[in-house]
Amino acid sequence: MTVLFALFSHVASTAAGNTGVSVLLNGFLYGRASGMAPRAQIAVYKAVYPTVGTLTDVVSAIDQATKDGVDIITLSVGPDEPPEDKFTFLNVFDIVMLSARRAGVFVVQAAGNHGPAPSTVLSYSPWAVGVAASGTDRTYPGSLLLGNGQKVGGVGLSGPTLGDGLFQYKLVLAKDAVKINGTFPRTPQYIEECQFPEALDRNVVLGSVIICTFSDGFYNGTSTLTAIVDTARILGIMGFILVANPTYGDFIAEPIPFAVPGIMIPSVADAKVISQYYEQQIQRDGRGFVTKFGARAAIGDGRVSSFKGQAPIVSRFSARGPDFIDIDKNPADILKPDILAPGHQVWAAWSPISALEPTLKGYNFALLSGTSMATPHIAGIAALIKQYNPLWTPSMIASAISTTANKYDISGEPIMAEGSDNLYPSTPFDFGAGLVSPTRALDPGLVLSSGYDDYISFLCSLPNMDPAIVKNSTGELCNHSLSHPANLNLPSVTISSLAGAQLLRRTVKNVGLKPEKYLCSVMPPNGTLVNLNPPWFTIAPQGTQDLDIQINVTQAMNNWSFGEIVLTGSLNHIVRITLSVLFQYPHEN
Repeated sequence: MTVLFALFSHVASTAAGNTGVSVLLNGFLYGRASGMAPRAQIAVYKAVYPTVGTLTDVVSAIDQATKDGVDIITLSVGPDEPPEDKFTFLNVFDIVMLSARRAGVFVVQAAGNHGPAPSTVLSYSPWAVGVAASGTDRTYPGSLLLGNGQKVGGVGLSGPTLGDGLFQYKLVLAKDAVKINGTFPRTPQYIEECQFPEALDRNVVLGSVIICTFSDGFYNGTSTLTAIVDTARILGIMGFILVANPTYGDFIAEPIPFAVPGIMIPSVADAKVISQYYEQQIQRDGRGFVTKFGARAAIGDGRVSSFKGQAPIVSRFSARGPDFIDIDKNPADILKPDILAPGHQVWAAWSPISALEPTLKGYNFALLSGTSMATPHIAGIAALIKQYNPLWTPSMIASAISTTANKYDISGEPIMAEGSDNLYPSTPFDFGAGLVSPTRALDPGLVLSSGYDDYISFLCSLPNMDPAIVKNSTGELCNHSLSHPANLNLPSVTISSLAGAQLLRRTVKNVGLKPEKYLCSVMPPNGTLVNLNPPWFTIAPQGTQDLDIQINVTQAMNNWSFGEIVLTGSLNHIVRITLSVLFQYPHEN
């Protein structure tokens, strides 16, 4: 059995929840869910509370979990911004993770949700596996059918209005239903956001579909969808639509289970379609008050899943590399994030108390998105690998996950990533080594291993590093340093300042049961020539082999350039080592 460390129900059940559990909300069965490692034991350490969450509490929890002998720590929590320490690797949070790694614990950490801007990762160190998030091919498309036959797509996990779309209801803009003589503030929350039922005329909205507008309150986080649902229930509103506001632009909408029919229209262009139809169908008097509501609409069922389209795609929110070494974001010789896993719209268990999310109060399941949701997928896969290979060290597990990852989507095309307003071909700074491949990771053929002493040597080799800082942070002396930080034996090669030529070394170990012959090949980063020595080798079970990597600059590029080393085994093992290089330009005099 493998023991996990998890921080809340959603994360714990993703990593190690029971298999085949029915996901039932508001009387609707969404399917069945299973944890990644259903037979693993879970140890939960409560460190974050609804009122406060301190670094001290989280560090104490990690220490306690390590003392208790857990095999894996999954951290869907951490600092929300770069540390103020001189070196990112030496902040308190990363040092306590190093201590856990020293004790033989596999540490997996959410990369952060500040994407898609570069250098937004919040997982810095080589001893923790930083996880990026992607979507899957499952979506929950909602629809709004207007009285003129137009159909507008949207988002929402609710049932349809009565009649299942065949019967349409009066469409009312919240502004047009506000009580004329009401004694309440004339703020967006009362006037257009449907937050307060006392502001609306029940006679106007009863049995209607009401249009609420994404305005100041939603933009500032003070208005909620829960309040709209409550307003609909109190006033007998048949359903609601939350539309985008041109003043604030498109908004990001995630499927949320509504107890009443509801749909979010996050696109300003789609919101204008609804507005134009609405205005064409109503009549107003000279003061602008509506005298006749002629618009009609019905909300379709938003609970039925659809499986089509590109997948995986790196999620927009998922934090990006390159990794950085200090608060000034000078690049580091470490690839971050490390790996990609599903983290967009993940079903998992939820506490009905729901202290932090009133929209989900009373539910036993939640559909959530974030790198926090991707992280326990890797933790559960690591648990399976650990049970299958109980003698493997954390770095061996991390290597197996990285070198067997997939860089292509379900159509065989390169994985794409969501930018601010478009898709673009992703790079290792979006997905790390690629999308995790659990089955292949169980039998990787070769692994690259690093230990605690190697991490200390890595720290001591960092540019401008004072050995006294390493001693104060870790208690260790800088007796040995790597010739270059990129010589840390990781399942990737990252050089943040390549000038002329650089010779590096990686050491692989055969974890298979038979001798195997490997052919070495390389797809060099643009602007480089990469030579591998030896070009091929035969390696015995549990044997090791050094691989020298000579990288020469042939044409300096203006930005990071990527490639990979591929070791192809005679027993069908394929080991991929990602290459990332940034060229150094000479300083002008």
